[in-house]
Amino acid sequence: MQTDLRNWLLSTLAVTLFAIAGCNTQGGTSATPTGTSSATPTPSATASAAQSALPRLEGKATVVMTVKGSPITLEVDGTNAPITAGNFVDLVEKKVYDGLVFHRVVREPQPFVVQGGDPQGKNPNFPLEQLGTGGYVDPATSQPRNLPLEIKPENAAEPVYGKTLEGVKPKLKHTRGALAMARSSDPDSASSQFYIALADLTFLDGNYAVFGKVTQGMEVVDKIQQGDRIESAKVTQGLENLKTGAATPSASPSASASPTTTP
Repeated sequence: MQTDLRNWLLSTLAVTLFAIAGCNTQGGTSATPTGTSSATPTPSATASAAQSALPRLEGKATVVMTVKGSPITLEVDGTNAPITAGNFVDLVEKKVYDGLVFHRVVREPQPFVVQGGDPQGKNPNFPLEQLGTGGYVDPATSQPRNLPLEIKPENAAEPVYGKTLEGVKPKLKHTRGALAMARSSDPDSASSQFYIALADLTFLDGNYAVFGKVTQGMEVVDKIQQGDRIESAKVTQGLENLKTGAATPSASPSASASPTTTP
């Protein structure tokens, strides 16, 4: 009974957050699946030519993120989420995350997520309450970089792209410490904003792209407060697994440069 109540509270919280995000046109995730479910890749769901130009991580990498002087070690999984993981490692290597703010932290009524990665947060004068609308813009092209929703079913050989999964277990799940991408209701709107799950959030599985996990320093994540900054983020292992394309155009031409908020 208590478990049912907890799940109901978490689901209600997610819906409320996403409703607010939608009204504010903030970048993040939605608790309501968007797109058609698919258990196995189809021609329309496989990586497109535009996606092939995005950075990819062929294997795993380790990223150490420092917040308030304490390290958080992240395992980034390019084996099961090559495009999403490649984007994150590429942005870490470009120092995009250095100095950015955790603009959303939700622990009540139940532990939920901490979220950051809005490039607008590098400006110390940018209002904290307005963060959640920004994404990475490639300085080489002046175009936003948006990612296809990338979720690998548990027993599949390849990820499914641009679709949420209904009734299909993903390989990478929203367990406590999971590292995932925030997006809007458009499945292909993720950019630079990420979140870390503060609890098991199974109701988000199949709807948002998990691409790694915290392996050390979860106690640091548990102490993050809204407004805390990422002092630095560094790739400490696996950089050789990062493969960059000739260009990094938006994977979704219709996507806005202003992504979304948290799950």
